[in-house]
Amino acid sequence: MKDKLTGPILKRRSQAEDGSTTDQRLLDTAGAGEWVHTDPWRVLRIQAEFVEGFGALAELGPAIAVFGSARTPVDHPSYAVAERVGRQLAEAGFAVITGGGPGTMEAANKGACEAGGTSVGLGIELPFEQELNEWVVIGIAFRYFFVRKTMFVKYAQAFVILPGGFGTLDELFEALTLVQTTKVTRFPVILFGSSYWAGLLDWIRTTMVAEGTVSPKDLDLVTVTDDVAEAVAVIAAAEAEREAAGQPGGEPAPTEG
Repeated sequence: MKDKLTGPILKRRSQAEDGSTTDQRLLDTAGAGEWVHTDPWRVLRIQAEFVEGFGALAELGPAIAVFGSARTPVDHPSYAVAERVGRQLAEAGFAVITGGGPGTMEAANKGACEAGGTSVGLGIELPFEQELNEWVVIGIAFRYFFVRKTMFVKYAQAFVILPGGFGTLDELFEALTLVQTTKVTRFPVILFGSSYWAGLLDWIRTTMVAEGTVSPKDLDLVTVTDDVAEAVAVIAAAEAEREAAGQPGGEPAPTEG
């Protein structure tokens, strides 16, 4: 049995055997009226996670979130690509934020760390063991997915999304929704690996656009590339545009009226 992180708490041996997670206990339906005695107290723990996250990352500076599969083996081409992405982002002056786990996340953290950049891992409590990888230099272990998601969006100036599974798709569509609804502005969303994402983009184009559930221009919200240098250039251009507009850190521009 491996160690289990429950937020900032480390559990070992028999203490690590509970397969439930804090999110699961929060979202599972309790008995009638039971929430009155439990959920209000959870608010304090949720508040504490926000405070810890904001405190740890407040002085991070420009940062890019890199997403991808935790199942990517070390000898897979995506691992090498993620490592190059992390390295070149660090060389361009960006911190690199991942979910802190293995696979693609580890590779991006490794590239950033070896290049002398700031390598951040935002871990999450899961029913199976997952520790922060060895290349994380600033690590936070979260209990709640929604708190962790807030940290990704608040402290990243762009998302680079490599081939991945449901979690990667979740981050992709959350980012696209925030950009589409202008909750975040000038926020590049880069899909790396044109062959992997081609089927999804074709479906969006031929089904969603055709049915009118999204606009054709919504496809312009993503940049698809197989070139690490192009991805970094797109991010750097967006950052320069933010700075020219007087928006350090990607804060929304003030509106008149």
